[in-house]
Amino acid sequence: MSFLFDQSYYEVKKNGLSPFQNMAAYLGGSAIQTVGDNPVTAYRQLVQQYAKDLQGNAVDPKVAAQEANAVFRASPITASLSGLWPRLIGVLFKRVPKFGILLGYTALTGDSGEPGFAAATAASILSAPFINPVRMIEKQQRAFLKQTGVEKPIMDIMKESASKYFAPLFRGTVPLMGHSLASAVLGLVGQPRLQKWVQKEVGGTGYLSGSATNLVASAVVSPIYVVVTNPLSRLEVIMQTNSIKGSSISVFAAIKEMGADMAKFGMAGVFRGQGIGIFKAIISLTLFHEGRMFLARQLRSYNIRQGHWVDPKAAK
Repeated sequence: MSFLFDQSYYEVKKNGLSPFQNMAAYLGGSAIQTVGDNPVTAYRQLVQQYAKDLQGNAVDPKVAAQEANAVFRASPITASLSGLWPRLIGVLFKRVPKFGILLGYTALTGDSGEPGFAAATAASILSAPFINPVRMIEKQQRAFLKQTGVEKPIMDIMKESASKYFAPLFRGTVPLMGHSLASAVLGLVGQPRLQKWVQKEVGGTGYLSGSATNLVASAVVSPIYVVVTNPLSRLEVIMQTNSIKGSSISVFAAIKEMGADMAKFGMAGVFRGQGIGIFKAIISLTLFHEGRMFLARQLRSYNIRQGHWVDPKAAK
């Protein structure tokens, strides 16, 4: 964290933002995304979690979706907002390490523009231990909605974890690394590059605005992202939604459970929540990048007004 005291961290670079401002834009975009996509995130978890009934028997994907619908009908507000507070707190605990490594790697390699694939890989692996506890708490909060109808209090989750030296908070770290890598490569790096291409090829005609090209890019990236991450998301849900008081589920046991699901229900068993996942990804990516770019524009305008930066396009 010593970089926070380095003067260069607050100096405006050639992209019109200081590293500090760039981080602030990413965090702001992430907070907007988190609030906007939380109901869909909660619904998708329940669809995947209810792959088994309370007796541990595999359930048809259509029945699992009906059970998730029943939970939302019974407690729409509670279900929609479930896990929101740990997710918002996680914007700092999850995003600061991830975005810090992503943008820091980019700056260290001498590139002050958009992050590249090498930066995304480094961020995904190194940030996983910081991200996983927040994701675990988020999933535990809504894991027992069907039985209780209410969120599980965060303090109860922490007390149960403390009795096992907080080891349960790191359940699902391995699949998270893969999930995080796909998210960083496709969402943080791929989507902005695709948007620039769409803006150049289509936006130049005047038919699409910046927001529309953002939506198009998100719609193109999202199905690829969900196909890659949906099985990993299933592994996370299996490993993170069983009782903390009980034994942990290993990666191999979770894979075995998915295999049994596929044997009984085919590919529909593996890709539970695929459709809602694509919908969620489009919403999430669009909200994140719209928020990030809006904040970045405001910060660049501020830098211009303060005389910290001159827009090269305006100078011509």
